[in-house]
Amino acid sequence: MTILIKNIQLIDGSGRPAFKADVLVKKEKIHAIGNFSRYRANEIIDGMGAYLSPGFIDIDTESDHNLTLFSEPSQKDFLLQGITAIIGGQGGSSLAPLIYGSLESIGEWADIRKINVNWHTVVEFFKVMGRRRLGVNFGALVGHRTVRQALAGNSTRDLSRNESRILNSILEKSLKEGAFGFSSGLDYPHSRQISYNEIKSLAETTAKHKGVYAARLRDEKRGLLSSVKEIVEIAKETGVKILINNLKPLIGYGKDYEAALELISKNTDKADVHFNICLSDTSAVLIHAFLPGWVKETGYETMLKDIQTPGLKEKILKEMPRIRGEEIILNAPANGYLIGKSLKEFAQNRNLTIGESLLELMKITDFRATISYRNISFKKSVQSLIHERAIVVSKSAGKFLKLVEKEKIMPIEKAIYKITGLPAAKLGLKNRGLVREGYSADLVLFRDAEIREVLVNGKRTVKDGEFQNILAGKILRS
Repeated sequence: MTILIKNIQLIDGSGRPAFKADVLVKKEKIHAIGNFSRYRANEIIDGMGAYLSPGFIDIDTESDHNLTLFSEPSQKDFLLQGITAIIGGQGGSSLAPLIYGSLESIGEWADIRKINVNWHTVVEFFKVMGRRRLGVNFGALVGHRTVRQALAGNSTRDLSRNESRILNSILEKSLKEGAFGFSSGLDYPHSRQISYNEIKSLAETTAKHKGVYAARLRDEKRGLLSSVKEIVEIAKETGVKILINNLKPLIGYGKDYEAALELISKNTDKADVHFNICLSDTSAVLIHAFLPGWVKETGYETMLKDIQTPGLKEKILKEMPRIRGEEIILNAPANGYLIGKSLKEFAQNRNLTIGESLLELMKITDFRATISYRNISFKKSVQSLIHERAIVVSKSAGKFLKLVEKEKIMPIEKAIYKITGLPAAKLGLKNRGLVREGYSADLVLFRDAEIREVLVNGKRTVKDGEFQNILAGKILRS
């Protein structure tokens, strides 16, 4: 099976300007790049001057956390935006490795009772997923919390020497089996008190195998700058490649955000640190995010007691930020009647204040809920895109392209590099992220920021802007 894509402006993902070319695809690979006007292929796509680029790579997704890898295997929302590869296992929680076969670490995002787990190791998980059909290519990191929780429960205590040895051993084995690195969620209650040395040790193991450490910062507000300094120091001391997950400019912390970006810029020669950006003014966070810092440092069990204890409850309510209930949208996987409701609706139904309703939700969901609310400066997010270390993620590729073409915030070839060649290089993805002979045929044809054609491993999965119900994705291994 051959596909000829002709009369296109090729943006190859390297950052070089577009140039006229034809691209010939044979089976799953890019066979040749040149002028093939007389070539008789099985199928011909006439680009008529449109751009052709590598498939976009979303380096920070939650398709594993919310279990849509199983419930919606086509992942067509990604494909229709030109995204052909996604990376899961972020925020410290992953679907593998599972010491005891429990998905407890993703319980806040999804109803884990719906999945029958028949794997433990990363290689076993990849075999299971390889037998399923996926619309996109999928790779994963090892979640720090997932493994640590199996060793020490929800305790935030320091690990014993033997537990640390086991944790590093499991990480090393997982990296050898194809995981791209490890992730942590240092802003979550289960990880806020994790020591610098524990993270550093895991980073050293990851660096040894040329993996990536994807980090959520300990504090995105008043402690933003010190949190970024911590990450930069880990990169300097271990040599590990680091990706700061969703480094977003929260409203009210603009100066700290600018200082954080400047800190990353000043250390590019000593620290391999990138950060990703989701183009949105809305955050999707776990429900405990509104609790005061001193409450979140205690762990879930104590938190649940504190929000119900007279005296402590009033103190917590007093210190919680003021929010608009109509702007908060609920998502509680195990409490279906709450999904899509606003916090204002919930509060009115129960005759509670907004603060009281939040605490009530934490109690009835056992903290297994996420909320969406507007707290991001979209203007600053856009400004940060031009930073040399910025990568666009979380289904923002389509919005990013429109922004680039309409607002001219950067050359189109640089924009494509940020969502193809750059994330591929960061992950160490082989034969993807660039349009090169011999590379996998993950390709996107677009005009005026509208996705017209998408090829995944040489299969035409989107045709004339319509999903073709073809699932051609593969499991990606480091």
